[in-house]
Amino acid sequence: MFTEMGARKYTKSKRADQQGKTRKRIVKAAVALHEKLGPANTSIKAVAEKAGVQRLTVYRHFPNEESLFLACSSDYFKENPPPDIAQWVGITDAAKRCHAAISAFNLYYRSTADMLDSVYRDINKVESLKRPMAEFEGYLNMISDDLLTALKLRGTRKKQCLITLRHCLKFTTWKSLKDENLQDKQITKLMMSWISQQ
Repeated sequence: MFTEMGARKYTKSKRADQQGKTRKRIVKAAVALHEKLGPANTSIKAVAEKAGVQRLTVYRHFPNEESLFLACSSDYFKENPPPDIAQWVGITDAAKRCHAAISAFNLYYRSTADMLDSVYRDINKVESLKRPMAEFEGYLNMISDDLLTALKLRGTRKKQCLITLRHCLKFTTWKSLKDENLQDKQITKLMMSWISQQ
């Protein structure tokens, strides 16, 4: 009796482990295709083929597109976390604090450019992308608010500087400057000049 119970428990554990590995394979395949083709051009069939599973298996793990996209964004940001505010929050000099934050995001964008470019290109085509990307944008706004507080500006200057900071921290701003063949140090220097003029 106890032997049978132990065997059943082992079989269930082994099955759960295999299912976990299959799920992970599906997510990794989807992430790779999203980066290469873009989320809008990634079919469930392509994900299944890349993961080496049947389409039905993909649907068993992810019953709808949103559940797959949420799993992909969670996995991607876990593997590629955005810069942590702790890196610069202790810097008391406001300009140096801004420089540290902007530099960190410019480096991050360079390392994640292919994926973020695909995602931002497709965000209005794929409804399921909006939630995870809204969370990312919310994080960027929190960083902007922190930097603005450190700068201690008032009135119109404060409002203009917040707009400038938010613009500086956007991936699309970094990409437009990178497309002009600017290196990250040059981009940071240019952005800091925008901030200093507020």
